[in-house]
Amino acid sequence: MGAPKEEIPAPIYGGRFVDRSPHVRSAGKLFPIGERAASCLTEVYPRSSTPPVVQKFLNTRRSKPGARTIFYGKANDPDLENYIVHGVSTYPSLSAGSLINVPSKPLFQQKLIEKRESLYSSRRRTPLGKSHDQTTAFPPTINLSEIIFGRKYERGLSAGVLINPSKSKQDIEEEARKGHEIYVVTHNDYDVGEIKDRKYDWTKFRKDGSFGIETPHFSDGRNVAKSLRWLQEIKRNNTANIVSKRLDDFRERTQHQLGKVLDPIADTLNVPADHTFGILLRPEKHGVGDILHNRAPKDFLRGKDRQRATLATVQQHLKRANYHHFGSLLEAFRHFDKNGDGKIDKEELKDACVTFGLNLDSNVLDLLVEYCDEDEDGLINFVEFANFLTWKDKMSIGKLEEKILTEECLLKPEEIVLKEEGGSEKTTKTLIKGNQTPDIYETSSSRIGALPSSIYYRTYGIPTIRTDIAPPRLRRISDRNNYGDESNAFGLLCPSIFTQNMVYERDIFKSRPKEEIAQILRNIGVHIPDNHFETLWDMATKIHPKGEVSIETIKSVLDDMRTNLLLS
Repeated sequence: MGAPKEEIPAPIYGGRFVDRSPHVRSAGKLFPIGERAASCLTEVYPRSSTPPVVQKFLNTRRSKPGARTIFYGKANDPDLENYIVHGVSTYPSLSAGSLINVPSKPLFQQKLIEKRESLYSSRRRTPLGKSHDQTTAFPPTINLSEIIFGRKYERGLSAGVLINPSKSKQDIEEEARKGHEIYVVTHNDYDVGEIKDRKYDWTKFRKDGSFGIETPHFSDGRNVAKSLRWLQEIKRNNTANIVSKRLDDFRERTQHQLGKVLDPIADTLNVPADHTFGILLRPEKHGVGDILHNRAPKDFLRGKDRQRATLATVQQHLKRANYHHFGSLLEAFRHFDKNGDGKIDKEELKDACVTFGLNLDSNVLDLLVEYCDEDEDGLINFVEFANFLTWKDKMSIGKLEEKILTEECLLKPEEIVLKEEGGSEKTTKTLIKGNQTPDIYETSSSRIGALPSSIYYRTYGIPTIRTDIAPPRLRRISDRNNYGDESNAFGLLCPSIFTQNMVYERDIFKSRPKEEIAQILRNIGVHIPDNHFETLWDMATKIHPKGEVSIETIKSVLDDMRTNLLLS
């Protein structure tokens, strides 16, 4: 056996590093402290320029204001577009100003130009700036001073006489009638409302008579609808739609059909129509909620969903009716208690339900009486009536009512409690549904989600689930912290047996007194002696800052104790 190795203490740089777990050997490589955050955040001048290799990518994505966006693939190409000239080079000609305002020429230069242009026949015939002389083409026998060209026209009627002739109204109408008769023959130009003369023998028919068959007219717009439909659409709707059989079979397999169940693998899965997949599991007669709430086997909630829904509906209807029709609990109770014996039997409850518009059958009425009858005497007393058939939190008991209730023995003094601590309003005590159950059931809840204790492992950082701090009483919308009362993705995809049996996280994490915790442990088959339970309770109260203990806290302490036992 060699000498034990000397434990090397963790180095301290400048008194800033403190080893909080000296009994655990540090692992890894320790680097010396380098630059501080202040030196990293200090801006350095002058700023370093961006490398050209990186700048060409920045010019493509985020170019500077006023600069051209150049693709990074062409950033290193030579700049030729600024020097390329497109088209054909043309020579400049005379400007418009020089053509309009011709500069004056000397007389000698003008004479030279006239001499050069005198060779052209057009110049001789029509000189520039002079009228065209056509006399050169006339015969020599024509005397230009005596002859007159053209045809002499006689002056006729003026335009005013043509537009407004000097005729009487009868003459104008007669001319218009003759012209209209000619236009009727040549152009079928009938006036509005004029009857077409078909050369009929009017001795047999009346001139104002109607011929032919009357065209049917409908006010529902069917003729307009026909005119708005295209002939191509009408033909397409009347003709058969040819579809490929392969496409039709694919649609039948992949799309929902009217009156059929969509089964994409019907062709590939050859099983009988009545085949059922999976393993048939027989459901348990009870759930975790029945164990936590101390329910007897006859009060198990499994399979009684419809019954519970009916009772809850009837209860809410009676509670609402009592709250709106009566001002106090005593007044509502006396309305139900017809004979005044201080108890409500089945017949009195039935009459009250009929009064409030509830016609219940005998089975539902028996269930309602059984639910409200806490002492199992077949009758409903004042405390049971206030707890199960009224909103007792909204209807308090006054001093006069308290005196009447105690005198008539409807309520005992110990059954009257304050509604709130420190307040003056009073109400009846609260009755909790649920009975003691025999210790015959065992659950595996202690093994669900059980993990080894973390006291032997070194932890770093801040936990994601902040079970180290108490959740606030009023939680803000912006508070994103998980205080252990939220489910994760695995819990949503695979809910636990607690959720399936209507026991939620608020029931697991709810703070409970010592007697209730002990009773729950006995119900699930965990028998702990009193002295060991006191030790267990002390360890559980040290976990929460306020000393509150829940089912989850007790389970965590039991898991840690079992882990310590296995490791030892």
